[in-house]
Amino acid sequence: MGTHASRCKIVVLLVTFLSNQSNVECEDEQGTRSESCDLFKGSWVLDDSYPLYYDALSCPFIDPGLNCQKNGRPDSMYLEYRWNPIGCELPRFDGQNFLQKFRGQKIMFVGDSLSNNQWQSLACMLHFAVPSSNYTLVRSGGGALLNLSFPEYGLSTAFLKNGFLVDLVVEEVGRVLKLDSLSRTQHWKGVDILIFNSYHWWIHTGRLQTWDYFQVGENLIKDMDRMEAYRIALTTWAKWIDSNIDPGKTKVFFQGISAVHNHGSEWNEPAVQDCRGQTKAVEGADYPGQHYPGEAVVKDVLGNMTKPVYLLDITLLTQLRKDGHPSNYANGALDCSHWCLAGVPDTWNELLYAMLLES
Repeated sequence: MGTHASRCKIVVLLVTFLSNQSNVECEDEQGTRSESCDLFKGSWVLDDSYPLYYDALSCPFIDPGLNCQKNGRPDSMYLEYRWNPIGCELPRFDGQNFLQKFRGQKIMFVGDSLSNNQWQSLACMLHFAVPSSNYTLVRSGGGALLNLSFPEYGLSTAFLKNGFLVDLVVEEVGRVLKLDSLSRTQHWKGVDILIFNSYHWWIHTGRLQTWDYFQVGENLIKDMDRMEAYRIALTTWAKWIDSNIDPGKTKVFFQGISAVHNHGSEWNEPAVQDCRGQTKAVEGADYPGQHYPGEAVVKDVLGNMTKPVYLLDITLLTQLRKDGHPSNYANGALDCSHWCLAGVPDTWNELLYAMLLES
């Protein structure tokens, strides 16, 4: 990494609500702009210094279904990939510096189990950076809220389960997903760094679908276009952010759509059923599969906001990692949507760290 002729000063100016891009200016040793880069476009390269940040077998914060090593996964190459953005270098995560720089601050991940996937990764990365530092882990809200605190630094990082962001309420008619209603925002206030996520629950069908009706205003709707419902809900969330967040006190991020690998045809291996048996990343910087319809919705909603929200655009880098899922090492289940820890979400936190340093 240190042999590149030019260095990129990561300026996340264009990751804002105005453009939703991650273009950054690159400067050579004399400070002259030499090229541009995009943190979220690149390829995975093997790096024998990885894994860098923690040993999954001894991290106390990893859910059993994500601890692939403990569950008997025999290969280890998936632990040795480093994300290599086009035209710049991604700084390595420094847990001690993170704790010092954000001393006294509150960090919260709000979303579904993929948000929790990233929270667990960050919890491990911080804990193993300061192994002798005491910590407290508190579960509340019926298990919906996890809060990890490092009292020595006055820093806490929490996960709040809220897969839709908007309200899901059980009423006489059934389970109602209220697309224009937010009633659990009290936890979001007073937080210094908020990282939101919502997508996969919106596309569930059959027994995995967790609602019976949509509601907009007073109108109950048995079914509607999922991406239209998603857009309405994200717009409700966006309006709350615009009305309630002071950018001088709180930085807001939105975790982009994380890839699933249920069909080998998506990465040009039609004979492959799913992520089982995959041990290597997709080579190169292009993914042959289609875009997720939610990508455009997220970028459009963020682009129309008046307050800055930084997009953690993880879609491509996760699409390229068909090997990174627990697959059949998920504590008895098949899982091609979540990610092994250690693994891919560590890179999400490297990106978050880089964006925080320069935002």
